[in-house]
Order: sequence, then C-alpha cells, then structure tokens
Amino acid sequence: MSDAKRGPRGPADPRGTPGKAMGNIQSEYIAGSKMVATTAPSREPLEIGQALEFVEEFMAEVDSALDIGAPNPHLNMAIHLVRNHLEGRISTASSAIAASGTPYATARRKLAEMQEAGLVEQRPRTRTGKSFSLHPSSKLMQDWTQLSDRILRMARQRIGVGPNAAKGAEYYFGGSYQEGRSIQPPQVLPEPLALPGGLRILVHGDPTFMVMESLKRQFEQVVGTKISQRAFSIDRLHEESLRNGDRAVSRYDIIAVDLPWVGEFVTRGILSPLDEVLDIDALDPGDFHTAGWRAAHWAGRPYGVPSQTTPELLFYRTDLFAEAGLTPPATTDAVLKAAKTFHNPQRGRYGIAWNAARGTALGHTFMMTCADFGQPIFNLPPIAGGVDADHLDRDDLVPTLDTPRALEAAEYLMALLEFSPPDILSMSWYERVRPYAAGKIAMAYGYTLLAPYFELDETSPAHGRTGYLPHPAGPSGRPIAPVGGYVLCIPANLSEERKREAGKALIAFTSPEAQKLYVQNGSRTAPRYSVGADPDVRRLSPIFEAVDAMSWRDELQFWPRPPVPRINELIALCGHELHDMLRGVTKPRDTLARLQRGAEKIMQDQKA
Repeated sequence: MSDAKRGPRGPADPRGTPGKAMGNIQSEYIAGSKMVATTAPSREPLEIGQALEFVEEFMAEVDSALDIGAPNPHLNMAIHLVRNHLEGRISTASSAIAASGTPYATARRKLAEMQEAGLVEQRPRTRTGKSFSLHPSSKLMQDWTQLSDRILRMARQRIGVGPNAAKGAEYYFGGSYQEGRSIQPPQVLPEPLALPGGLRILVHGDPTFMVMESLKRQFEQVVGTKISQRAFSIDRLHEESLRNGDRAVSRYDIIAVDLPWVGEFVTRGILSPLDEVLDIDALDPGDFHTAGWRAAHWAGRPYGVPSQTTPELLFYRTDLFAEAGLTPPATTDAVLKAAKTFHNPQRGRYGIAWNAARGTALGHTFMMTCADFGQPIFNLPPIAGGVDADHLDRDDLVPTLDTPRALEAAEYLMALLEFSPPDILSMSWYERVRPYAAGKIAMAYGYTLLAPYFELDETSPAHGRTGYLPHPAGPSGRPIAPVGGYVLCIPANLSEERKREAGKALIAFTSPEAQKLYVQNGSRTAPRYSVGADPDVRRLSPIFEAVDAMSWRDELQFWPRPPVPRINELIALCGHELHDMLRGVTKPRDTLARLQRGAEKIMQDQKA
C-alpha cells in the first residue's frame, strides 16, 4: 500500500498499555540453545488511558483551584475500576471505597448504587464465595470507551491537543467495506476458570505470542486464574505437540497449531473437535478472515480458532521505489527488475531477502512460490479464487512437484539469488526481515507478524516507508497472499472438565476485544474483520487495511501449504532438495524429479 492511501493520520502510531507507558516488548524464540530477541521502543498510552488521566488530573486541578466542590465518588470509583481492569490489577470493595474520596458509609452506599445500575460486577475470589473482586461491567466499559473518544475529540477540536491534533482531521477509513466500530477492552469472565494449577498454554515464540505473554497479568484478571505459557521455535513446537499427544494426559490446556499441521494432528487424534467442547456460534465465525477460519477445519469440523492470521506478503520500500520511478511489482518479472535496480553490494544494499535456509524455511518458500506460478503441490481441483483445499481427507492425493510451472518457480528462486544478500542461504523467518528493517534490503518476503521489526522502531529506515503487497504472480498465476499463522486448539487427551474450561479461555483469547489489545501492544496480525475495521487499530498501521483488502479480493489463501497429514515431511523434503539446487549441487530439473519421487514415497507410506 502506498503512502498516499494511508489517510490523514500519516505514519504508524503504535501505543502501549493503558494508564502508563508500556516497557519494551521482548519477542523471542528458542532454537536449540540459541535465543533470539527483538526489542520495540516504548509506546504511548491507549486513548482510553489518556482520557482517564485527563479526567483525573482535570478534577484534581479544579478541586485544588476552587476548593468549593465535593468529590464525585461515582466517578472516582469508576476510574479506579477501569484503570485496574486495563492494567490487570485486582479491585476490591475496600480499594474502590478508598478511591472514592468520601467517607466509608457514603462510599459504600454509592458503590451499591453503581452495582444496582449494572456498572459493577463482582466475581468470587475463593471457592467459598465469601471474598469477591470487583470489575467494571460491559456497560461501564462501553460508556468509558465512548466517553474517552468524546473527550479526546473535544480536546482536539476545542484546544488543539491530543493525538495528531495538528492534523485537524479525523482518520479516514479508506472506504472500508465494514463500518469502523471501536472495540472495548476485554471483559472478565463471570466466574473464574476452574483449572487447578492454572491455565497451561503451549505456543510458538513469535512476536504475537510474546505480546500475549506481556499481557499475562491482564488476562489472568480476565480468566480469574494463573496463566503459564511455554514457547518454542516452530520445529520444536511441532515435536513437543506430538510428544504431548502421546502422553496419557495432556500437559497443556491449549496448544498453538501451525495451519499446515491441522490435518496431521487431527488424524493422529491429538486435537479435540471444538464443536464438542464449546458453542461455535459464541466465536462468531463469520468475523474471521475466511482463509484462516477454513484452514482450522478438517473433514468439515473445526479444530482450532485463529489466534493470528498472518499472510506472507512482499514488503517494499515506498521511498526507494518513488525515487527510482518504479511502480510496486505485480509480477515475478517486475520483482526481478526492481531487485536488479536496487542491488548494490558495494554500497551495502541488496535487492531482496527471502526464506532460503535449508529445511523448514525453504520448504515453505518453495510451496508458496509454486502457488505464485499457479501450481498447487497436489492434484487439487481448481475453483474460483484458487484451488479446492477444503476436502483433503481423501486417499487419492498425488504430489505435483515436477511440472512446468513448478520448474518456473524453482528457476525464479535461482534468479533471486543474484540480487540477494551473500548469506541468503542461511536466512529464515527472522533473518530476512532484520536487514530489511535496518535499511540494507529494498524488498523482502515476510509474514505480517514480523512487521513490528520496523513498524515499532522509529529509527528504522523502513519505518513509515513500507508498502504491503500480495505475492506478485508468475505468468500462469495470480496475486496471492499465502496464509500462515496459528490456531489455538484443545488437546484430545485433556480431561473433560478441563476441556470445558479451556474452551471458555479460548473464546476469551480470540475475541475481538483480546485481538485488539494484542494489536495495541505490538502485534501486526488481526484474524478478525471487526478488528481490522476498528478505527483505533487502523490508526496504528496500514497493514490491517491492506490485509483486509486482500481478503476481500480473495487473495488470502491457505492452499499453497495444504494441511495434509504428511505435510511436515514434505516441507522438510522440499527444503533439503531445493537447498542443494540453490547451492549449485543439483540442476532444477533433476531437483524436481528427485523431489517428486520422494514426495510420492511419503504419500505411499502414509497409505500403507
């Protein structure tokens, strides 16, 4: 997306936790003994937090200046409850009364009035029910959200203060297909989750799940129990998920499953069908990006809920393209032309970066590149918008990796080598985006979840100067944004009592309210249309509007890496064979012939 389409807000404006500036976000993953981390700078408070502070400070100034007014206990207690909810702190009747600014008896009476008005909810803190925590109701949060918007709008209009006051204009939604609605913060569950030992979650160590970890305190308030999150690299996550499936009883209540693994995990009996655990309608399935929701199904049944839908896009430097007089590339030939234009190793700048490391990384790349050229990796029937990947539970799938279009894809990767950094053959998920963020790369294929590397770093040369495109198409293909990401699933070997409680947590973690909170704290994935249409979210980055538009054009597709049971072996095979080709050990035609034979053997072994 070009800068001209951003609307009057201009560059991204990421914000931190409510009521205070959030500290640095640490995004890390574990790769053997190797720890990789990225740090994002501190960000401004959320607008609702700004409004809270403004009202509080204004009241204090009026009280001190005039000395004739009486405290407003309703308002003081409302501010106390909302702030503690946003910051993950416990509120009690005693703390609310102390915050009221009035005598105990008066405050007690005013608190009862707020409860009768449906503004305050109480939740038991103990099994006896004798101790309660207090929480703002949905009505109170909705009222505060609307009030915050009015306060900041009036501040901008009347006295020219507040976010983007100098702009003097409201954010333009870019002709969104869905009306923007500000989503309020997550609400606490009516009852704490009955999970002895707390909620146990297994995830991938990527920036989005690390944001979830940084918000653990807030979500512990929401679900009413301790949360323990364990994170692994993608390959180790797959291994641990399989080990957990072999255990008599699951160690985890919720596991994050990469989209291509769904078929394998279902056929191995690792996942519970969600329609047996929770009310699917409570998830509002129509609100999820179609490709992400469909990818979570097997044989017509849902097994997971999208927690991040992150398409792989082409990131490109809008400023460099403008200076060179080039239009954003829509074809693979145009990508090569642009890469050649910007490639200047003598000056420390390279044309393009992509996943070329041996194994899983390159395997994913090859499958998605085949899709760019219109070639699915199996004999999947064509349908409108791509190919049919909704009916993979069949035994007549045949690999299609040695075809003219697959050869075009392999030769395209070979051509990219000429305009890539010298260490391209060791670049994988994170390594391809870091040099792009550092200004050393003009273009990079990357998942949207990696955009925080430059969107949250104002010192990055790519900050505010990045456009987002679907994969440019080969001669026989069409623009496509291969969908990646994770769905949250419930293990089949979990006790029935814990399954029901885990289902409640799963609904809470994937709700629009939770997804918006992830975005506001650094995530750049939003699997729900409602989150992408939220005006607060759209202010943060052009990436949400761009991805929603791709989904609307049916460019988001999961068929490039179909979730068949042996897909992980096929990915690894592609990643090893293609790496030898890129190193010059084998020729493209010979590589694809070997790849086809290996893939056929894997599928035959599956049938046996």
